[in-house]
Amino acid sequence: MKYTIKDIGFADEGIERIEWASRHMPVLKKLEIEYKGSKLFKGKKIAACLHVTSETANLMILLKNVGAEVALCASNPLSTQDYVAAALVKYYNIPVFACYGATKEEYYDHINSALDIKPDITMDDGADLVSTIHTDRKELIDNIIGGSEETTTGVIRLKSMAKDKALRYPIIAVNDSMTKHLFDNRYGTGQSTIDGILRSTNFLIAGSTFTVAGYGWCGRGIAMRAQGLGADVIVAEVDPVKALEARMDGYRVMPMKEAAFFSDIIVTATGDINVVSEDTIKNMKDGCIIANSGHFNVEINVDYLEEHCNSKKVIREYVTEYDIFGKKIFLLVEGRLVNLASAEGHPAMVMDMSFADQFYATKYLIENAGKMNPDVYVLPEEVDRNVAFDKLNTMGIEIDTLTDEQVKYLSSWNIGT
Repeated sequence: MKYTIKDIGFADEGIERIEWASRHMPVLKKLEIEYKGSKLFKGKKIAACLHVTSETANLMILLKNVGAEVALCASNPLSTQDYVAAALVKYYNIPVFACYGATKEEYYDHINSALDIKPDITMDDGADLVSTIHTDRKELIDNIIGGSEETTTGVIRLKSMAKDKALRYPIIAVNDSMTKHLFDNRYGTGQSTIDGILRSTNFLIAGSTFTVAGYGWCGRGIAMRAQGLGADVIVAEVDPVKALEARMDGYRVMPMKEAAFFSDIIVTATGDINVVSEDTIKNMKDGCIIANSGHFNVEINVDYLEEHCNSKKVIREYVTEYDIFGKKIFLLVEGRLVNLASAEGHPAMVMDMSFADQFYATKYLIENAGKMNPDVYVLPEEVDRNVAFDKLNTMGIEIDTLTDEQVKYLSSWNIGT
């Protein structure tokens, strides 16, 4: 078996981490019990480009246990947990191509290595896998049934491909399932982003001015958690509806370059480029901390910092100090996604739902092979409801059901006042 990892000697620590996460992923356990005997994915090859974490490991193990051949590579050079990669190779015989701190060249070598299995299905987080297939590995396309996409940034890229008629096979936007973005993006990103900032800086959030760029579900979660820790939260937005919502949720709303004057911490969560722009950097006060929680490291204009600083130095493991315009600006983890690069990403409890959606997306693609056009799709609503019910059941929570009378009332139109 081919693989590329940091050190197979890390495997013992990795298996402990994987088993710990497994304890908190009961929906995936339920799926394994339900489908293991069926070999639902037998004969199917899945190339996955995801964050190599203990939660992802449990998804890979599930896919293998229901018959799939899987290969895993990282979706970000700084999100790989090397001990998890080692455990997947040593104890589960799953090929992994990922190392923390991989160069750009190594990163794409790992993607191509995962693609060498000639997948029937792709599983992506950020669309780098799909992009590589459509540019450098076009010979694989005819064999691919379809793929799935995990995150907002990837869905944006794939919808652009579909709009331009460049997408050659169907993709299910797992991110757009309610049991993904309402929970993973909001509660997962909210908690793990704060976790990453605290691990990097040990900064006191209470009493600080904390600016969030973007008020999508990730931005909502970050703002909510920062406010809960006692921060004065500012939201910067370009969408008037989201900006209005942020104001009515109790946050100050203003342009980013204006917020920079007041901010102790700025976090980006937009999926767009240069959100922390030249003007924003010029307006920052001395000591401002900048972090990114978007998938790609383009949201902060790091090039401008590099080109205009008088000096820079790494002052903590994940903190680079830039001396620029007579003040000190602190950038976390090179502008890469702070919740995974300096923390452990989303808790297993929330990834339990997201990866259940990934499982169902794979199942749906297999069952509908040849019936779907090259486009971006959303899983049926009934899948969302099934995942939500399963999660509630594992939490010991019961809910009401409609009576026959209530069902009849809701389906009628002639019963009024």
